Amino acid sequence: MTTAPATMKGPGIFLAQFVGDQEPFNSLPSIAAWAAGHGYKGIQLPSGEPKLFDLERAAESKDYCDEIKGVCAEAGVEITELSCHLQGQLVAVHPAYDAQFDAFAPAHLHGNPKARQEWAVDQVKKVARASRNLALPGAVGFTGALAFPYLYPWPQRPAGLVEEAFAELGRRWKPILEIYEECGCDLGFEIHPGEDVFDGATFEMFLDAVGGHKRCMINYDPSHFLLQQLDYLAFIDIYHERISAFHVKDAEFNPTGRQGVYSGYQGWTERAGRFRSLGDGQVDFSGIFSKLAQYGYDRWAVLEWECCLKHPEQGAAEGAPFIDAHIIQVTDKAFDDFAGGSTDRAALRRMMGIA
Repeated sequence: MTTAPATMKGPGIFLAQFVGDQEPFNSLPSIAAWAAGHGYKGIQLPSGEPKLFDLERAAESKDYCDEIKGVCAEAGVEITELSCHLQGQLVAVHPAYDAQFDAFAPAHLHGNPKARQEWAVDQVKKVARASRNLALPGAVGFTGALAFPYLYPWPQRPAGLVEEAFAELGRRWKPILEIYEECGCDLGFEIHPGEDVFDGATFEMFLDAVGGHKRCMINYDPSHFLLQQLDYLAFIDIYHERISAFHVKDAEFNPTGRQGVYSGYQGWTERAGRFRSLGDGQVDFSGIFSKLAQYGYDRWAVLEWECCLKHPEQGAAEGAPFIDAHIIQVTDKAFDDFAGGSTDRAALRRMMGIA
């Protein structure tokens, strides 16, 4: 980012929720053209999706990356970031989640947590190298979790449990972040329940664990903060220097006499806290876009579509104009410049009655 007047890029769209076996969602040329047809200027690529992208080749070959960029340019879009959310999740997995998270790894790694984690670390490093070959300044992902099953302090947590979990996260992630430094690329961690880093306090713990690493950044997604009832505008005030990516995602929180933040194990449509399409929820996007403009955020605004009610095609079609309408073209002029004039020190002193 920069402190000079800057306007964020957009609209972009994260493709993870749209990839499928049918046209136009089963190849990069067709899904890129689909996104452009809805008014998107950028696409965020899930790095582990072979229908769209070969991460192994991208990490090794700039020529391949130039081809990928050319495919996107021909469709009328550019790549915003590579996502390594699923691979990053597997860098740190509590054993309670082994069976569920095996699905994020190749079949030959299922039932082998050690091999799965080694694969995940290698994947996240490859995303750094691929980002360099694509001339991208940043990638996005998850931290994974070792302490999250112990979120609620009952039964009482043993002294040092959380500290050791974050120390281990630091041991795993700091060498990875060094690869990102070598590649000149940030890694924006999505702060998300289910990860050990799910709010500002836990991000600070993680940042301390990786020694304040300059490449440890934030993928800002207000939907997760609204569902926790966290002040997501104040979050920008506190952490704006670490925000390197922005998922534009809406949510709503409607507590009842039966459920609140934890939502009673209900399905998505019955939860007090639900993800919604842009404009259908409660997130104050005017406030968010204003805050980000104030602090000179100049990277991408990327739709992440997740809605418990609306069809994804409708959500995608509505998302681009919604983001476009909220992006603030940052001015390099003050609104009252017309009333100003040139002054000198003597004039200033006379104005204050100073001899």
